[in-house]
Amino acid sequence: MMPTIGTGNLKHCKSRVYRGIGNPSKSKAALTSARTAANSIYCPPHLQAALDLQAGILHAEDKDYATACSYFYETFESMSSQDDPAALNAVKYILLCKVMLNMPEDVTSLLSVKLGVCYAQLHEIESMHFLRNYKRELSPDPTIRSHLAALYDTLIQKNLLRIAEPYSVIEIDYVAEQVGQGRQDVEAKCILNFLCEE
Repeated sequence: MMPTIGTGNLKHCKSRVYRGIGNPSKSKAALTSARTAANSIYCPPHLQAALDLQAGILHAEDKDYATACSYFYETFESMSSQDDPAALNAVKYILLCKVMLNMPEDVTSLLSVKLGVCYAQLHEIESMHFLRNYKRELSPDPTIRSHLAALYDTLIQKNLLRIAEPYSVIEIDYVAEQVGQGRQDVEAKCILNFLCEE
């Protein structure tokens, strides 16, 4: 049976559904099948962009942010060249990946390139700079929401290390006050840091 555009769309939809119900292995399999179908026929740009977006989302969920960022950038280029408003999601995901990769300098350069300039001043993009202050705007998006907790933990860990690094002995209450966390949370994170260093 010869694959059609409808087959690619259907398998892409299956991939999204499987991801939505929490079955990443079936989601990846459906996406692979959709990409195979799309490669065997002419694939319209909007379908290719949707497949790239889904691939990026799945890679981000596996914490492979570098590969995810590549897929999101491909999606962004394709959607923005078609004036598709969904390109904004790709920009948000690229920014999220750059933050998760600890590459904040890339955020500025991305937003200053030709394709990013028109998105740089949008409220949703400004929100990426202030994750905590704009959680309401970001949390409805399931891809960003799934990474906010990991990002928050990463930022807390970095703050803990920055505060504790100059000392050989630290007072947990002082550190907890500095990072705005509870004593038990800070103590658990400090123990985890200590065990990871060993």
